[in-house]
Amino acid sequence: MGRRAFLGVELSAGGVALAAGAAAGCQLAGGQRSAGPGAGPAGASARPGGCGPVAGASRQLRGAWVASFKHLDWPSRPGLPAAAAQRELAGLLDLAARLRLNAVLLQVRPTADALYPSRYEPWSKWLTGTQGTSPGYDPLEFAVNAAHDRGLELHAWFNPFRVSEQPGRSRLTAAHPARQHPDWVVPYAGQLWYDPGHPAVRALAVDVIAEVTRGYDIDGVHLDDYFYPYPAGGLAFADDATFRRYGGGFASRGDWRRHNVDLLVAAVSATVRNIRPWAVFGVSPFGIWRNASADPAGSRTTGLQAYDDLFADTLGWIRAGLLDYVAPQLYWEMTNPRAPYQELVRWWSRAVTGTPAQLYAGQAAYLAAAWPDPGEIPRHVAFDRSEPAVTGELFFHARSLATGALGVRLAGEFASAAYPPVPQRLRRWLRAPQPPPRAGWAHRDKIACAAGGTT
Repeated sequence: MGRRAFLGVELSAGGVALAAGAAAGCQLAGGQRSAGPGAGPAGASARPGGCGPVAGASRQLRGAWVASFKHLDWPSRPGLPAAAAQRELAGLLDLAARLRLNAVLLQVRPTADALYPSRYEPWSKWLTGTQGTSPGYDPLEFAVNAAHDRGLELHAWFNPFRVSEQPGRSRLTAAHPARQHPDWVVPYAGQLWYDPGHPAVRALAVDVIAEVTRGYDIDGVHLDDYFYPYPAGGLAFADDATFRRYGGGFASRGDWRRHNVDLLVAAVSATVRNIRPWAVFGVSPFGIWRNASADPAGSRTTGLQAYDDLFADTLGWIRAGLLDYVAPQLYWEMTNPRAPYQELVRWWSRAVTGTPAQLYAGQAAYLAAAWPDPGEIPRHVAFDRSEPAVTGELFFHARSLATGALGVRLAGEFASAAYPPVPQRLRRWLRAPQPPPRAGWAHRDKIACAAGGTT
């Protein structure tokens, strides 16, 4: 089923009636679903019936990160038989539907490997336990179909530069790009990382994202907060050779590193919009851009700074119009003295105001049980309703919603259905003349219906 086409269908998952589409619900013929890699949406030829309002529905992205790295969410262990792995993922998607979420962000490139058959990178070891070994089916194709069947968007989540959580290149498959091109790789703090300063590394990341964007009926592309690695014990990231080769003309290595990440984000943005203009592109940065003590434009916080420590200038990307949404990881309590939740929400609200970017608040569901106040995250959600710029909530990570009382409390917070917002760029695209339909193109009338009839 094409981009947002399925979102207008009222579904029933786990006994919970869902209207997980746009504020104008479309009735589609039959139970269409995506066709898988290269084929385009199988339901693209179906025409929607009348579009009308769905009672009680609002515009809000409600999503959960589904992490494959270290088996945080799925699969829960390596080597699960295909049927068992599929049941496990279906269970997480059913949970999302019961909580009236409307999106999942599936980690498809956790460590320079793939949860789908890739021409560029090996099968992920997080599937079978052995990198390069096929699980016997296409997990991403299954995930897209299963999510859409439940009225959920599926955003493909990529880690652009992490190669391995261990330091030995010999433990990678022989054909792995990191073994074929050792000059692309920097060992750091017991891990392996691609060097973002190498143009071929950025090109590989863009090629991988293009491969998925072209081959699967995904609804979005998502990058996480790992650009340059988080600082570890004062260790230096050894990119001296790359800086000597490519860093001429920059006042500092920090400026050059930010430029490298800027180039990646701009290239991914252009790639997604060119291949699948109805898909959204977003980033989930570390929650502090800069502290006010370092920059008057920063937040009244005293923590690690994404701009200076991870070389991620998210504010610059927002102002440049590169993002359809930003989902900062606001993983602090309201009473945290170094980074109060309310201060950061207000700062990011100001950051997106007057720009095309939607703001979704990233919530630390995995910390809910450890925080003294069990109502901390529900209070975040309630507070966000008072901030008009906040148009969504994302929870890290999916299994955290299945344990403890958080899922129950969120079910109360999300008592009625919500539809994902339609970003400004997509609304403009809907109004523009379209080229003739091609393979993989979602029919405009479906998307227009999902956009509330905006054409």
